[in-house]
Amino acid sequence: KGSLRHFASRRAMGIEGLGEKLVDQLVDAGLVETVADLYHLTEEQVAGLERMGSKSAANLIRAIEKSKHTTLARFLYALGIHEVGETTAQTLANHFGSLDAIMQADEETLMAVPDIGPVVARSITGFFRQEHNRQIVSKLPEAGVTWPAIEIKPAAKLPLRGKTFVLTGTLSSMTRDAARAAIQALGGKASGSVSGKTDYVVVGENPGSKADKAEALGVEMLDEVAFLNLLKKYQ
Repeated sequence: KGSLRHFASRRAMGIEGLGEKLVDQLVDAGLVETVADLYHLTEEQVAGLERMGSKSAANLIRAIEKSKHTTLARFLYALGIHEVGETTAQTLANHFGSLDAIMQADEETLMAVPDIGPVVARSITGFFRQEHNRQIVSKLPEAGVTWPAIEIKPAAKLPLRGKTFVLTGTLSSMTRDAARAAIQALGGKASGSVSGKTDYVVVGENPGSKADKAEALGVEMLDEVAFLNLLKKYQ
């Protein structure tokens, strides 16, 4: 049930309306066993659950259908591979460009990727070595889950590689997710906490304690205009 909840969560496949209680109902009713089963649900099956009318069922099926159009990074994160968070998933997607390449990579190949250490590499190879996982992963594209092809960029086209950014406050020109994606598309890393290894802290409106910590550590701070100019310079 935990893997299903994670798969459906906002930052993963983003299946709106598929919360903890509904996951429990679907599993308990024998309608869903793995994440791939979600894509074979019908409105009639869902409407038959307790407290689920036809309108709610239709909304859920629509949300599941919408989630089929995703990105490779979100898909990888949604699989719930131990040690593979959003940033690592994006790094893998940018480096390998395809799911097959990631599934076939051995530990040595994975460790050649920036920020992928032995623990993460072992976790990824261990996940894809299990036949059960491989079957589920292959069933998802068969059920219609797709993502845009990724152009693998040479290092020269990743000018922010090795640079770590932290976002704090609200940006008026884009969402935090969009800002994070823009950083990652140029090879940078978007982190959630400020440390001595942070290169830039992007400060929006109503920043939190991260701005204070950045100032204390002497980390370079960028306001929204400076951040947008930096992105524009390299895009």
